[in-house]
Amino acid sequence: MDGMARISAFLRGAVVSSAIGALTAGSVSVQAATFGAGIENSQWYLSESVFECTLVHQVPGYGRAVFRHKAGESLSFFLESETPLMRPGQAQLVMEAPSWRPGTAPRPLGRVNVDDSRRPLMLESRLAMVLVQSLLEGLDPTVTRESWYDGSPVRVKVSNINFAGQFSGYRSCTAGLLPVNYDQIKRSRISFASGSTSLSEADRRFLDNIVIYIQADSTVERVFVDGHTDSSGSRIDNRALSEERANAVADYLIGQGIDADLVTTRAHADQYPVSRRAADNRRTTIRLQREGERPDLQQANGYEAATPNT
Repeated sequence: MDGMARISAFLRGAVVSSAIGALTAGSVSVQAATFGAGIENSQWYLSESVFECTLVHQVPGYGRAVFRHKAGESLSFFLESETPLMRPGQAQLVMEAPSWRPGTAPRPLGRVNVDDSRRPLMLESRLAMVLVQSLLEGLDPTVTRESWYDGSPVRVKVSNINFAGQFSGYRSCTAGLLPVNYDQIKRSRISFASGSTSLSEADRRFLDNIVIYIQADSTVERVFVDGHTDSSGSRIDNRALSEERANAVADYLIGQGIDADLVTTRAHADQYPVSRRAADNRRTTIRLQREGERPDLQQANGYEAATPNT
C-alpha cells in the first residue's frame, strides 16, 4: 500500500472519532477533517515525578496533545501523531468556543510552524501558557493546516473538558521538580582563575544542583571528575594543579552526600586544551553516566555543556 492509500485508509478509520465538515469557497466545496474529543471521551492524564510533569490528552483519530514541564526548563506543548497528516508550513492557531457555547467569538493567535516529524507542532513556554489559560477559560485550542495528501484542511482540536482538575495536580507536581534535568548537567564544567583551586559560591550552588539530581536518580552509576590546566608553567606543576582542581570538585560532591564509590577523579594537566584562550582550559569537567549508557572515550576532553552562572 503506497503513502496515499495509507493516509486514505487512516482517515476512513478515523471517521468514527472525527467530524467531517464542509467549507464553501465560492462554488468549491472543501472537506475539512476535524479531529477532537467530545464530551463523552475527553480525558486528560497527569504523569508526575521529580523529573517531569506531563498532561496528556488523547485526540481521537489523530494522536496526542501534550503539555510537558521538565525539571530545570519551562512548560512546553506539542502535538504528536504517528501518521503525518498536515503539510509542513504555517498553520492557524485559534482558540474556539465549544459547540455548546454559541455566540462566543473565536480568538485567533496567529500562525505557528508545522513540520513533518511525529511531533509536527511544538510551542515554547509563552504560547503554551496561552493555551493553558484558554483551556481554563473553557475554550478549545484548534490548529488548522492543509493536508499534505490533497490540500484539504485538517483541524486538530484540543478539548478543555476535564482539563482544569488535572491542571491543579500539574501545578502541585511542578512545585516538586528538581532544579535541573539530566541533559543540563550530564556534562558540566567548573572554571578556575589562573593557579587557583578554589570554588566560588556560584560553583557550589551549581554543584549542589548536581548533587540533588544524582541523589534523586538511582540510575546514575558513575561520576567522572577531570582536572585540567592551561599550558603555562611546567608539566609537573600543571599535573599537580589539575589534580587539586579535580579533588576540589570531587571532595565537594562527596561532602554533600555523593557516594565516594561513584566518583572517579583524573588529572590531565594541559593535555586536552579546548581553546586557544588559556581561561577556557583552566577547568574541571564533570560527566555523569547512567546505567546502560555506552561509556564515552576516556580522554575526558572539554565539554561544551552546562557551566555555572558567574
